[in-house]
Amino acid sequence: MIRSARVVARIAAAAGFAALLPSLAHAQQLADLFRKVSPSVVLVRTLERGMSPNPAVGLTTIPGLGSGVLISADGKIMTAAHVVQAADRVAVQFVDGKLYPAHVVGSSLRADVALLQLDQFPVALSPAPVANSDSLEVGDQIIVVGAPYGLDHSLTVGHVSGRILPGVIVSGGPMEMIQTDAAINMGNSGGPMFNLKGEVVGIVSRIMTQSGGFEGVGFAISSKVASRVLLTTKSFWTGIDGVLLQDTLAAIFNVPQPAGFLVQQVAARSPAAQLGLQAGTIRARIGSEDMLVGGDIVLGVGGIAIAPNGSSLDQIVSHLNTLRAGDTLRVSVLRAGKVVRLFGVRPRTP
Repeated sequence: MIRSARVVARIAAAAGFAALLPSLAHAQQLADLFRKVSPSVVLVRTLERGMSPNPAVGLTTIPGLGSGVLISADGKIMTAAHVVQAADRVAVQFVDGKLYPAHVVGSSLRADVALLQLDQFPVALSPAPVANSDSLEVGDQIIVVGAPYGLDHSLTVGHVSGRILPGVIVSGGPMEMIQTDAAINMGNSGGPMFNLKGEVVGIVSRIMTQSGGFEGVGFAISSKVASRVLLTTKSFWTGIDGVLLQDTLAAIFNVPQPAGFLVQQVAARSPAAQLGLQAGTIRARIGSEDMLVGGDIVLGVGGIAIAPNGSSLDQIVSHLNTLRAGDTLRVSVLRAGKVVRLFGVRPRTP
């Protein structure tokens, strides 16, 4: 009886170990995948001029943090537009901890994706391939690598939990977001979502949260949209961030048309800065929102007027994207109560 019991125990142990083998193999697959893609993932550090968290301080230089992914051997990096849109300086940190300067060459706030170009190169680059996200299905496993709270090259694992078509058109095609249950937190923005082949299938954008942290629902812009916006259309980066004024706000600011765009920030050396656009300088609280006032209010771009609810945005973006290097860029603004027309030249982009 004793020998029989031992045999049964050994058989049970062997069966239990056999049951664990698929899990161990999958864990090893994820570890191998992380090592494969990690050299392509970067931490994006920025400096920009904006409102201090302390109302008594006013304007200050604010450090920013996000993630990104190297997609080409010539130093191009995809990230989120909200990470770099108004940045005065951008630096990229690779897995070896070294920082390299970069600059923005394309951006779409509507799609929330941006393209950086490295100004200096590491000795060796390991770009990640960008896949067509149409191959994704709900239930597929994915991984996200980024820098939540500055903890660079952190791995989270999850699944595609949905595919969202918000009804927005960007660069002539539909907008699409990949919904996931992989943990995403502050600092993950702009980081890559990979399939199990190590291909980029999304760029992390946002989360749904009531606590401010991850609560089980995150979103990445699909790689198909990111590629169309940044690589095919080559969306024009303006370097400005602002607030749409319409209805009551338009009346408060005496905007001489139904809507305008109040400039909050202008990135140094950006096309907006070269054009002479002026950012807000005075902190004000209007309703429940803090904003910078005293800057230009954009009334129109290339003869296209700013319209309520952003309905003219597609026209304006399309106009900017069709400008070639050296073409004239025309913007009308409300400045100190007077309509001023600014003229500049479309700069070259790498």
